[in-house]
Amino acid sequence: MAFIDIVLEPPGYGWQDENGNLIKPTNRQILKEFFYRQNIFRTKKNWMNFLGWFWVICLTPFLVLFFVKYFSWWLCLVGFIYSMVIMGSHGTIWYHRYGTHRAYSFKNKFWRFITQNLVIKVIPEEMYIVSHHVHHGKSDQPGDPYNANCGFLYCFLADTNHQSIAKNLSREDYERIKVFIDHTGVTPNTYEQYQKWGTIANPFRTITSTLLNWVFWYGTFYLIGGNALACTIFGWAVLWAVGVRTFNFEGHGKGKDKRQEGVDFCWDDMSINQYWPGYVAGEWHNNHHLFPNSARAGFLPHQVDLAWCYVYLLNMLGGIKSFNNSKQVFYEKYYLPYIKEKQAGGKSVKDAA
Repeated sequence: MAFIDIVLEPPGYGWQDENGNLIKPTNRQILKEFFYRQNIFRTKKNWMNFLGWFWVICLTPFLVLFFVKYFSWWLCLVGFIYSMVIMGSHGTIWYHRYGTHRAYSFKNKFWRFITQNLVIKVIPEEMYIVSHHVHHGKSDQPGDPYNANCGFLYCFLADTNHQSIAKNLSREDYERIKVFIDHTGVTPNTYEQYQKWGTIANPFRTITSTLLNWVFWYGTFYLIGGNALACTIFGWAVLWAVGVRTFNFEGHGKGKDKRQEGVDFCWDDMSINQYWPGYVAGEWHNNHHLFPNSARAGFLPHQVDLAWCYVYLLNMLGGIKSFNNSKQVFYEKYYLPYIKEKQAGGKSVKDAA
């Protein structure tokens, strides 16, 4: 069995049956698994599953205060831009392209720390990065932690049900899995601590760093615009924290083949390029699956990539040591041959795939 097959804790309903076929659990089974893994009284090893949704609950009162006390259309615009564009792009910049794929490297720890804490923190690195490696290794196949073929709820609750690391890793395998996040600055547990907490990250350090991040950003926004601005931005952060959990279901066609010839060029899975996540977060998802290690995913002229803009700007400022940009390879290997084939009246790329 490959290492990628054992790094995640299988859900109670399993990934696949004895014949290797994908198991599609009912919504009832998914919800039962969700509450089972949220229960920190059953085992302390559920702490990270619990924390992900606990942060959402903690942010929700700010959203209520915004609507009840501070509502204005101007602040709506501010909250929308912050949650959808700034937090969305940061998710691509930090968790996706750097955290998972190491598409670029920082010159030093200072720039890494600034990028890591560029926005309000709501997702532990471990929860995103390890499972996303599995997603790329098993896209739309049994074992994909957010397999769109299993429906919306399967993907929406994946952070709790499917993204936790395995709890019974050997010392050797635990040392291997630590490498997945060793570049992010997260101090890993010892093997003995892992056996106690069931995670790479330590709960006390994780909670402390998140609270310090919140204190800094609330204070900053308060100094700029008082409680009104601070409550607005913290409240709208909920919308991103919840909305990001819907992305992979949408980004893989909701379980259907929605790839379009001339728009999508990766035919190995069901990922698709979409305008909304592309423009607000640089998440041209099919392009990304084609070149996962590229710091740039917006290759065509209309594919604005704000995440790439940040990486490029930071490189100009001297904060980036190196980066991968696959735009030229994309044109040479995929786009220009496609245009030439279409002009010659050749066979559809989709049909050929």
